[in-house]
Amino acid sequence: MLKIERIPTGTIQENCYLIYNETSLLIIDPGAEAKKITEMIEKTDTTPVSILLTHTHYDHIGAVEELRHHYSIPVYVSPLEQDWLSNPILNLSGLGRHDDIADIIVQPADVEFELIDYDLGGIRFSVVPTPGHSIGSVSFIFDDFVVTGDALFKGSIGRTDLHTGDMQQLLHSITTYLFTLPDEFPAYPGHGDATTIEHEKKTNPFFN
Repeated sequence: MLKIERIPTGTIQENCYLIYNETSLLIIDPGAEAKKITEMIEKTDTTPVSILLTHTHYDHIGAVEELRHHYSIPVYVSPLEQDWLSNPILNLSGLGRHDDIADIIVQPADVEFELIDYDLGGIRFSVVPTPGHSIGSVSFIFDDFVVTGDALFKGSIGRTDLHTGDMQQLLHSITTYLFTLPDEFPAYPGHGDATTIEHEKKTNPFFN
C-alpha cells in the first residue's frame, strides 16, 4: 500500500509530495527547501527513483536541481513545459513578483511524459492532462488517490491569469479527468489541504 507525505515548502507553502512503498519513493513538485525534503525522505528508509513535475512554475521546481543531483535520479515533465524549466520568465521566477526569489534555471528534464501508465520502482500511476492553469499541467492518478498540482484545490481551482492559462480549458480538464474518478478518491493539490473528488463535485463553487 502506498504512503504519501505532504511537505509544504517555500514562501507560499507549495506542497511537495513523497509517494512511497516499502522500497521506492517518488518526489513530486519539490518547490524549495531541499534539505527539509531530504530529511523527510531519510525517515522513510526508501530509495528515491524519480522526480515528477505537475507543471513548471517556480514554486514547484526550486529544489529540483539539488535533489536530482543528490540522489542521481531522473526528472519527468510534460513536453509542453520542458523549455520553461530553464526560462525564468516562463517559470515565473524572473518576473520580479517576489524579491526573495532568485531566477530559477533548471536543466532539461530527463524524460518527457507521455499520457500513459507508468511503473517506477513498483509504484504505478497514470498521467492525465489537466491544462488550464498552465498548458503542460498534468495530474497523477495512483491506485486510490490523485495528485492534482495546481488544477484542483479544496474549494477552488488554479488561477488562469498566467501565461497559457485558460479558465474554460481548466474547467474541462477537471470535469473530464478528475471528476470522473471515484468519489472517495482523496485529491492532493499543489497548495493547501487535501480534499476528495466527491467533496469538490458537491461543494466547489466553480462547479455549483
